[in-house]
Amino acid sequence: MAWFKGNTHTHTLESDGDSPPEEVATWYKENGYDFLVLSDHNVLTNPAILSHIVDETFILIPGEEVTSSFEDSSVHINGININTLVIPQTAETLVGTIQKNVDAIREVEGAPHINHPNFGWSFGAEELAQVENNRLLEIYNGHPAVHNNGGGDALGLEAIWDYLLTRGKRIYGIAVDDAHDFQTIGRDHSNPGRGWVTVRARSLDAYEIVTHLEEGLFYASTGVDLDDIRVSDRRLEIRIRQRGNFKYLTRFIGAGGKVLSETPENPAVFELRGPEVYVRAVVYDSGGWRAWVQPVFTASN
Repeated sequence: MAWFKGNTHTHTLESDGDSPPEEVATWYKENGYDFLVLSDHNVLTNPAILSHIVDETFILIPGEEVTSSFEDSSVHINGININTLVIPQTAETLVGTIQKNVDAIREVEGAPHINHPNFGWSFGAEELAQVENNRLLEIYNGHPAVHNNGGGDALGLEAIWDYLLTRGKRIYGIAVDDAHDFQTIGRDHSNPGRGWVTVRARSLDAYEIVTHLEEGLFYASTGVDLDDIRVSDRRLEIRIRQRGNFKYLTRFIGAGGKVLSETPENPAVFELRGPEVYVRAVVYDSGGWRAWVQPVFTASN
Protein backbone atom coordinates (compact mmCIF):
# COMPACT_ATOMS: atom_id res chain seq x y z
CA MET A 1 0.00 0.00 0.00
CA ALA A 2 1.20 3.51 -0.86
CA TRP A 3 0.09 7.06 -0.08
CA PHE A 4 -1.39 9.25 -2.84
CA LYS A 5 -1.93 13.01 -2.47
CA GLY A 6 -4.89 14.69 -4.12
CA ASN A 7 -7.46 17.46 -4.15
CA THR A 8 -11.18 16.84 -4.66
CA HIS A 9 -12.48 20.42 -5.03
CA THR A 10 -11.08 22.75 -7.70
CA HIS A 11 -12.51 25.20 -10.25
CA THR A 12 -11.59 26.32 -13.76
CA LEU A 13 -12.86 28.71 -16.43
CA GLU A 14 -15.59 26.13 -17.09
CA SER A 15 -17.40 27.75 -14.13
CA ASP A 16 -16.04 30.47 -11.82
CA GLY A 17 -12.30 29.77 -11.82
CA ASP A 18 -9.77 32.01 -13.56
CA SER A 19 -7.76 29.44 -15.55
CA PRO A 20 -8.50 26.78 -18.18
CA PRO A 21 -8.64 23.10 -17.15
CA GLU A 22 -5.27 22.27 -18.72
CA GLU A 23 -3.44 24.97 -16.73
CA VAL A 24 -5.19 23.95 -13.52
CA ALA A 25 -4.39 20.25 -13.92
CA THR A 26 -0.79 21.09 -14.81
CA TRP A 27 -0.39 23.16 -11.63
CA TYR A 28 -1.33 20.20 -9.45
CA LYS A 29 0.83 17.75 -11.37
CA GLU A 30 3.85 20.06 -11.14
CA ASN A 31 3.29 20.60 -7.42
CA GLY A 32 3.46 16.99 -6.32
CA TYR A 33 -0.16 15.87 -6.44
CA ASP A 34 -1.04 12.37 -7.61
CA PHE A 35 -4.72 12.95 -8.41
CA LEU A 36 -7.17 15.79 -8.96
CA VAL A 37 -10.93 16.28 -9.28
CA LEU A 38 -11.99 19.21 -11.46
CA SER A 39 -15.27 20.11 -9.75
CA ASP A 40 -16.81 22.99 -11.66
CA HIS A 41 -20.32 24.14 -10.78
CA ASN A 42 -22.83 21.95 -12.64
CA VAL A 43 -20.20 21.11 -15.27
CA LEU A 44 -18.53 17.75 -15.84
CA THR A 45 -15.13 18.02 -17.50
CA ASN A 46 -14.27 14.81 -19.33
CA PRO A 47 -10.75 13.77 -18.23
CA ALA A 48 -10.20 12.33 -21.71
CA ILE A 49 -9.68 15.84 -23.11
CA LEU A 50 -6.65 16.16 -20.82
CA SER A 51 -5.27 12.68 -21.46
CA HIS A 52 -1.91 14.15 -22.50
CA ILE A 53 -1.41 15.30 -18.88
CA VAL A 54 -2.30 11.95 -17.31
CA ASP A 55 0.43 9.35 -16.81
CA GLU A 56 1.50 6.73 -14.27
CA THR A 57 2.18 9.49 -11.70
CA PHE A 58 -0.94 11.65 -12.09
CA ILE A 59 -4.62 10.96 -12.80
CA LEU A 60 -7.79 13.00 -13.15
CA ILE A 61 -10.96 11.74 -11.47
CA PRO A 62 -14.20 12.99 -13.05
CA GLY A 63 -16.26 15.26 -10.84
CA GLU A 64 -18.74 18.09 -10.49
CA GLU A 65 -19.81 20.50 -7.78
CA VAL A 66 -23.55 19.92 -7.87
CA THR A 67 -24.82 23.39 -7.04
CA SER A 68 -28.35 23.87 -5.76
CA SER A 69 -30.10 25.96 -3.11
CA PHE A 70 -33.04 26.12 -0.74
CA GLU A 71 -34.40 29.60 -0.10
CA ASP A 72 -31.30 31.58 1.01
CA SER A 73 -29.16 28.51 1.71
CA SER A 74 -26.53 27.28 -0.74
CA VAL A 75 -26.36 23.51 -1.18
CA HIS A 76 -23.08 22.50 -2.80
CA ILE A 77 -22.19 18.81 -2.95
CA ASN A 78 -19.30 17.37 -4.91
CA GLY A 79 -19.88 14.22 -6.89
CA ILE A 80 -16.59 12.43 -7.50
CA ASN A 81 -15.93 9.64 -9.96
CA ILE A 82 -19.34 10.19 -11.52
CA ASN A 83 -20.14 8.70 -14.92
CA THR A 84 -22.44 11.48 -16.17
CA LEU A 85 -23.49 15.04 -15.40
CA VAL A 86 -25.70 15.34 -12.31
CA ILE A 87 -28.61 17.78 -12.58
CA PRO A 88 -29.08 19.85 -9.38
CA GLN A 89 -32.09 18.78 -7.31
CA THR A 90 -34.52 20.77 -5.17
CA ALA A 91 -37.05 19.78 -2.52
CA GLU A 92 -39.56 21.31 -0.12
CA THR A 93 -37.08 21.45 2.79
CA LEU A 94 -33.39 22.21 3.25
CA VAL A 95 -32.63 18.68 4.47
CA GLY A 96 -34.64 17.27 1.60
CA THR A 97 -32.64 19.33 -0.90
CA ILE A 98 -29.33 18.10 0.53
CA GLN A 99 -30.58 14.51 0.53
CA LYS A 100 -31.90 14.60 -3.04
CA ASN A 101 -28.54 15.80 -4.34
CA VAL A 102 -26.66 13.15 -2.36
CA ASP A 103 -29.02 10.54 -3.80
CA ALA A 104 -28.62 11.89 -7.34
CA ILE A 105 -24.84 11.49 -7.09
CA ARG A 106 -25.22 7.94 -5.76
CA GLU A 107 -27.55 7.11 -8.64
CA VAL A 108 -24.72 7.72 -11.14
CA GLU A 109 -22.29 5.63 -9.07
CA GLY A 110 -20.46 8.63 -7.65
CA ALA A 111 -19.28 9.44 -4.15
CA PRO A 112 -20.80 12.59 -2.63
CA HIS A 113 -19.02 14.93 -0.30
CA ILE A 114 -20.83 17.80 1.34
CA ASN A 115 -19.07 21.13 0.91
CA HIS A 116 -18.50 24.11 3.24
CA PRO A 117 -21.66 24.12 5.43
CA ASN A 118 -20.77 27.59 6.76
CA PHE A 119 -20.54 29.20 3.31
CA GLY A 120 -23.29 31.80 3.61
CA TRP A 121 -24.12 30.11 6.94
CA SER A 122 -26.23 27.74 4.86
CA PHE A 123 -26.78 24.77 7.19
CA GLY A 124 -25.36 23.18 10.29
CA ALA A 125 -24.95 20.06 12.36
CA GLU A 126 -28.64 19.44 13.02
CA GLU A 127 -29.47 19.38 9.31
CA LEU A 128 -26.48 17.20 8.44
CA ALA A 129 -27.42 14.69 11.15
CA GLN A 130 -30.59 13.95 9.16
CA VAL A 131 -28.78 13.23 5.87
CA GLU A 132 -28.24 9.58 4.94
CA ASN A 133 -25.78 7.78 2.68
CA ASN A 134 -23.07 10.46 2.80
CA ARG A 135 -19.63 9.61 4.18
CA LEU A 136 -17.49 12.65 3.37
CA LEU A 137 -17.64 16.17 4.80
CA GLU A 138 -15.34 19.13 4.28
CA ILE A 139 -13.75 19.98 7.63
CA TYR A 140 -11.28 22.40 6.07
CA ASN A 141 -11.74 24.49 2.93
CA GLY A 142 -9.12 26.97 1.71
CA HIS A 143 -11.62 29.50 0.32
CA PRO A 144 -11.48 32.72 2.39
CA ALA A 145 -15.28 32.99 2.75
CA VAL A 146 -16.27 29.59 4.14
CA HIS A 147 -15.83 30.25 7.89
CA ASN A 148 -14.03 27.03 8.83
CA ASN A 149 -13.92 28.04 12.50
CA GLY A 150 -17.57 29.07 12.76
CA GLY A 151 -18.58 32.24 14.55
CA GLY A 152 -21.24 33.60 16.87
CA ASP A 153 -23.69 30.77 17.49
CA ALA A 154 -22.51 28.75 14.45
CA LEU A 155 -20.25 25.74 15.02
CA GLY A 156 -16.93 25.40 13.24
CA LEU A 157 -16.51 22.55 10.78
CA GLU A 158 -14.57 20.33 13.19
CA ALA A 159 -17.26 20.83 15.84
CA ILE A 160 -19.92 19.88 13.28
CA TRP A 161 -17.89 16.75 12.51
CA ASP A 162 -17.74 15.81 16.20
CA TYR A 163 -21.48 16.43 16.57
CA LEU A 164 -22.17 13.95 13.78
CA LEU A 165 -19.65 11.36 14.99
CA THR A 166 -20.98 11.53 18.54
CA ARG A 167 -24.46 10.72 17.22
CA GLY A 168 -23.23 7.62 15.46
CA LYS A 169 -22.62 8.95 11.95
CA ARG A 170 -19.70 7.22 10.24
CA ILE A 171 -18.40 10.21 8.36
CA TYR A 172 -14.87 11.18 7.36
CA GLY A 173 -13.34 14.65 7.22
CA ILE A 174 -11.62 16.00 4.12
CA ALA A 175 -9.51 19.08 3.47
CA VAL A 176 -9.64 20.87 0.11
CA ASP A 177 -8.34 24.10 -1.35
CA ASP A 178 -11.51 24.94 -3.36
CA ALA A 179 -9.14 26.82 -5.66
CA HIS A 180 -10.57 29.41 -8.03
CA ASP A 181 -7.63 31.80 -8.34
CA PHE A 182 -4.44 30.65 -10.05
CA GLN A 183 -3.47 34.01 -11.56
CA THR A 184 -3.66 36.18 -8.41
CA ILE A 185 -2.20 35.00 -5.12
CA GLY A 186 -3.25 36.49 -1.79
CA ARG A 187 -5.10 36.07 1.46
CA ASP A 188 -8.40 37.24 -0.03
CA HIS A 189 -8.15 34.88 -3.00
CA SER A 190 -9.00 31.19 -3.21
CA ASN A 191 -5.59 29.81 -4.14
CA PRO A 192 -4.42 26.24 -4.78
CA GLY A 193 -2.43 24.16 -2.32
CA ARG A 194 -4.15 25.13 0.92
CA GLY A 195 -5.72 21.77 1.75
CA TRP A 196 -5.64 18.19 0.46
CA VAL A 197 -6.14 14.53 1.27
CA THR A 198 -3.56 11.75 1.22
CA VAL A 199 -5.12 8.35 0.51
CA ARG A 200 -3.70 4.91 1.23
CA ALA A 201 -4.24 2.58 -1.73
CA ARG A 202 -2.60 -0.25 -3.62
CA SER A 203 -2.44 1.71 -6.87
CA LEU A 204 -3.19 5.10 -8.39
CA ASP A 205 -6.62 4.10 -9.65
CA ALA A 206 -9.73 6.31 -9.54
CA TYR A 207 -12.09 3.62 -8.26
CA GLU A 208 -9.71 2.51 -5.53
CA ILE A 209 -8.88 6.08 -4.46
CA VAL A 210 -12.56 7.00 -4.10
CA THR A 211 -13.47 3.71 -2.41
CA HIS A 212 -10.72 4.22 0.15
CA LEU A 213 -11.83 7.80 0.77
CA GLU A 214 -15.27 6.50 1.69
CA GLU A 215 -13.67 3.88 3.94
CA GLY A 216 -11.65 6.52 5.81
CA LEU A 217 -8.27 5.22 4.62
CA PHE A 218 -6.71 8.67 4.35
CA TYR A 219 -5.69 11.73 6.28
CA ALA A 220 -6.45 15.38 5.52
CA SER A 221 -3.85 18.12 5.72
CA THR A 222 -2.95 21.77 5.31
CA GLY A 223 0.78 21.08 5.48
CA VAL A 224 1.68 18.29 7.91
CA ASP A 225 2.79 15.03 6.28
CA LEU A 226 2.47 11.64 7.92
CA ASP A 227 4.59 8.57 7.25
CA ASP A 228 2.14 6.05 8.64
CA ILE A 229 -1.06 5.51 10.60
CA ARG A 230 -1.31 2.19 12.42
CA VAL A 231 -4.53 0.96 13.99
CA SER A 232 -5.08 -2.19 16.03
CA ASP A 233 -7.75 -3.30 18.48
CA ARG A 234 -5.89 -1.57 21.29
CA ARG A 235 -3.79 1.16 19.77
CA LEU A 236 -3.76 4.15 17.40
CA GLU A 237 -0.25 5.14 16.36
CA ILE A 238 0.64 8.14 14.17
CA ARG A 239 4.10 8.49 12.66
CA ILE A 240 4.75 12.11 11.66
CA ARG A 241 7.20 12.98 8.89
CA GLN A 242 9.75 15.26 10.50
CA ARG A 243 10.24 18.58 8.73
CA GLY A 244 13.42 20.45 9.65
CA ASN A 245 13.35 21.50 13.29
CA PHE A 246 9.55 21.76 13.47
CA LYS A 247 7.86 20.64 16.68
CA TYR A 248 4.56 18.76 16.81
CA LEU A 249 1.60 18.34 19.13
CA THR A 250 -0.97 15.59 18.59
CA ARG A 251 -4.40 15.75 20.19
CA PHE A 252 -6.59 12.67 20.41
CA ILE A 253 -10.26 13.64 20.39
CA GLY A 254 -13.36 11.66 21.33
CA ALA A 255 -17.12 11.99 21.70
CA GLY A 256 -18.42 15.52 22.04
CA GLY A 257 -15.09 16.89 20.82
CA LYS A 258 -13.45 16.11 24.16
CA VAL A 259 -9.65 16.06 24.15
CA LEU A 260 -8.75 12.62 25.50
CA SER A 261 -5.00 13.20 25.57
CA GLU A 262 -2.24 15.14 23.86
CA THR A 263 1.42 14.46 23.28
CA PRO A 264 4.49 16.08 21.68
CA GLU A 265 5.97 12.64 20.98
CA ASN A 266 6.60 11.18 17.53
CA PRO A 267 5.19 8.64 17.00
CA ALA A 268 2.06 9.77 18.80
CA VAL A 269 0.22 6.89 20.45
CA PHE A 270 -3.22 6.49 22.01
CA GLU A 271 -4.18 3.30 23.83
CA LEU A 272 -7.76 2.35 22.97
CA ARG A 273 -9.59 1.32 26.12
CA GLY A 274 -13.01 0.43 24.71
CA PRO A 275 -15.55 2.92 26.12
CA GLU A 276 -14.76 5.60 23.52
CA VAL A 277 -17.40 6.05 20.83
CA TYR A 278 -14.62 7.07 18.48
CA VAL A 279 -11.10 8.45 18.59
CA ARG A 280 -9.71 10.83 15.98
CA ALA A 281 -6.55 12.92 16.02
CA VAL A 282 -5.24 16.29 14.92
CA VAL A 283 -1.51 16.86 14.48
CA TYR A 284 -0.39 20.49 14.82
CA ASP A 285 3.05 21.71 13.83
CA SER A 286 4.95 24.76 15.03
CA GLY A 287 4.37 26.52 11.71
CA GLY A 288 0.59 26.50 12.12
CA TRP A 289 -0.17 23.60 9.75
CA ARG A 290 -2.37 20.63 10.62
CA ALA A 291 -3.20 17.06 9.69
CA TRP A 292 -6.46 15.32 10.59
CA VAL A 293 -6.45 11.56 11.20
CA GLN A 294 -9.78 9.85 10.54
CA PRO A 295 -11.85 8.46 13.42
CA VAL A 296 -11.32 4.97 14.74
CA PHE A 297 -14.64 3.51 15.84
CA THR A 298 -14.35 1.31 18.90
CA ALA A 299 -16.00 -2.08 19.30
CA SER A 300 -18.55 -0.57 21.66
CA ASN A 301 -19.89 1.71 18.91
